[in-house]
Amino acid sequence: MLRAAGLPQATLLQQLDTSLEGLTGAEATLRLQNLGPNLVEHERPRPAVLDLLRRLLNPLNVMLLTLAAVSSAIRDYDAAAVIALMVMLSVGLATVQERRSGRAAAALRAMVHTTAATQRRSQPGALPITSELPIGALVPGDIVHLAAGDLVPADARLLASKDLFVNQSALTGESLPVEKFALESASGDEPGTLENIVLMGTAVASGSATVVVVLTGPRAVFGGIARSLSEETSGTVFEQGLQRFARLMIGLIVILAPLVFLINGLTKGDWLEALLFAVAVAVGLTPEMLPMLVTVNLAKGALAMSRRKVIVKHLSAIQNLGAMDILCTDKTGTLTQDRIILKKHVDLAGQETARVLEFAYLNSYHQSGLHNLLDKAVLLHDEVGETLRLEGGYRKIDEVPFDFERRRMSVVVDGPHGRLLVCKGAVEEVYAACASAELGGRAMALDDSHRHSLMSVCNALNEDGFRVIAIAYKPLPPAPDTQPYSVADESALILLGYIAFIDPPKDSAAPALAALRDSGIEVKVLTGDSPVIARKICREVGLDVGRAVLGAELDGLTPQALGELAERTQLFAKLAPAHKAAIVKALRGRGRVVGVLGDGINDGPALNAADVGISVDSGADIAKESASIILLEKSLLVLHDGVIEGRKVFANLLKYLRMGASSNFGNMFSVLGASAWLPFLPMAPIQVLTNNLLYDFSQTALPTDNVDDDAVSRPRRWEIGKLGRYILCIGPISSLFDYVTFATLYWILGASTPAQQHLFQTGWFLESLLSQTLIVHVIRTRHVPFVQSRGSTALIATTLAICLIGIWLPYSPLAQPLGLLPPPGMLWLFLPPIILGYCCLTYALRGWLIGRFSID
Repeated sequence: MLRAAGLPQATLLQQLDTSLEGLTGAEATLRLQNLGPNLVEHERPRPAVLDLLRRLLNPLNVMLLTLAAVSSAIRDYDAAAVIALMVMLSVGLATVQERRSGRAAAALRAMVHTTAATQRRSQPGALPITSELPIGALVPGDIVHLAAGDLVPADARLLASKDLFVNQSALTGESLPVEKFALESASGDEPGTLENIVLMGTAVASGSATVVVVLTGPRAVFGGIARSLSEETSGTVFEQGLQRFARLMIGLIVILAPLVFLINGLTKGDWLEALLFAVAVAVGLTPEMLPMLVTVNLAKGALAMSRRKVIVKHLSAIQNLGAMDILCTDKTGTLTQDRIILKKHVDLAGQETARVLEFAYLNSYHQSGLHNLLDKAVLLHDEVGETLRLEGGYRKIDEVPFDFERRRMSVVVDGPHGRLLVCKGAVEEVYAACASAELGGRAMALDDSHRHSLMSVCNALNEDGFRVIAIAYKPLPPAPDTQPYSVADESALILLGYIAFIDPPKDSAAPALAALRDSGIEVKVLTGDSPVIARKICREVGLDVGRAVLGAELDGLTPQALGELAERTQLFAKLAPAHKAAIVKALRGRGRVVGVLGDGINDGPALNAADVGISVDSGADIAKESASIILLEKSLLVLHDGVIEGRKVFANLLKYLRMGASSNFGNMFSVLGASAWLPFLPMAPIQVLTNNLLYDFSQTALPTDNVDDDAVSRPRRWEIGKLGRYILCIGPISSLFDYVTFATLYWILGASTPAQQHLFQTGWFLESLLSQTLIVHVIRTRHVPFVQSRGSTALIATTLAICLIGIWLPYSPLAQPLGLLPPPGMLWLFLPPIILGYCCLTYALRGWLIGRFSID
């Protein structure tokens, strides 16, 4: 890129074997085959072998494989085989499911088009045609046109530019956009400092340019950075919570397994058997299905959300969406129909006039920047364009592009009445650039004495719900076509009149806002529009917003003061992009989980600052790239559906965490107590492993489980403290009924000597498996199981199947290898009341926890 910046344009085009007309389709196809797609390294899918290896190196699986190796070393091949089977089950299911969901997600992401306006020819000598191509199809030598709102798709050299400002913060850390120029040559030490170079991944803040692509994909500066960096990041709050949970369980195992080994070795004297049992206990306590269940839950949620027109770019964003308790949204297209209609074109006295519409049409037609909905509404008046052409036509000379500070844009045209600068933009900003006004064909000085009367028409239109744009112009003296024009020329303008647009409220907005409110989500409206219009729209959709806070009021506030103001304010108007981001950061600083819904260039900073950024398929490239959730329809109802799916995913995952952790915590007391008390092992190692394998298999249906309405009625987030309290309360109940089982087997059924150990082990094997498998139906709901709330068909079927297999094993041909024997009939009299008592006490204590500590 340093070399490309210093070459004359003609030489660079020659070296790239291209021209100002662009490549032919055949040339581009050949280069794409040779160089590969314009995608950075991290976008390429991992080979299946590497994906499998990554899963095997998960800390939980590394622990299990180590235990399998220990078992093999001490010749306990049965235990090693069962452990290996458990790892294969977890890793295999997770890998297959993630690759399936990855293919589905790739197909879904293909619906979100990030394209570039690329100029190509059908064959040599043909006229060039500009069309929108996927950025992955770009190759060196392509001619690309950039406008405000575009992401720069590759490292490129400027061929022409007009007031081009590029935000390079993603690469250079510069907070402010930098201006770029189509210089014949430039020099510097770093690509980011080159004035005639734009780099992949940067964003066009304002202006326009024509560029030639020099480097694509991993050869670009951004691609090289992506390739050199590890894919591992610090992770989202969701991922960090899972890691803390996994570390907690591993710590528990590291403490418990050696204790079990020592106690059994000292009390029984058989150190080899004690080691085998300690290994089996360690395996039994390991939540080896956690990675698989997380993946399946998130992937299932992503696919369910896609059916509701919500595309998930990053799976971990699903939980953030479910945890969101504040939604910051814009107004246009969310609360309104996003169907702008040019309703009025009036002079300064409020009278309809074609002259205002004609000047507005000239501006919108000849601008080369980002055409917004207002421009499109103006351009629908084709009859105006036809009239202007019949009068001799207008020829564009130059333009002064829109930016978010000036909030206006101008074009310079030559026509029947000479050279004109035609400006349109926000009323206040255009008014500030005017020195006079035109009314009834006469000019009048524009001073403070006229301001009230001239603005009264605008205010009346605003109060009626119209979006008002001011039109102004200025005659310019004749000059060469190469004469440059800039912001300085937007002075001493003549205020001509107003064009007024209406964007009716959506019929679905009011019920969607009510649904979000009922789901515990507070909606705040952040708009750059007039507070009068915004307040009127909010009232029409049922939002009682009170006073609107303007962006200017936020300047100079401390973060604490801004946070307090943001908490109590529902409508912010006249905001700049930096204001939106500051509001989001202030709310997050107060412990709120903030989502931002936006689709414009000015929403990019806020989307990046949010816990979860949400954009739409039709949004600006910057917005779509900044967001982690993409809506195929800009609707709050669609977003609400996505929120509910996110909460369902987290609710089902939480069931496994609570059940597995509390069960393991309870087993810790059971194993330690039984080991110290009994003259034999309470369960043989192979029995512990088989029990755990069957129990884990029963949990694979949890991602399909039904979720109660009250479980998704409010935001859900990680609360390790509540999870710990739940484990400490529910876990010992499992131990309590294990000890009831021990007492029944030891004193009533006589399994008190080493000769009767197989009876004791069979009895605890059955009670442990049946109680753990059935208790999920109590833990999964705060309602009466099977009566007020039923699990999914798959979960019920899996539970029933595992229970039947467990009951069958002592009578099966596998009984002898497993060390089981057919239990006496009296055992079947005791087991049902023990298991029923366990379920009832757990249900009662769970209800107390919900009422006392709001744990549900």
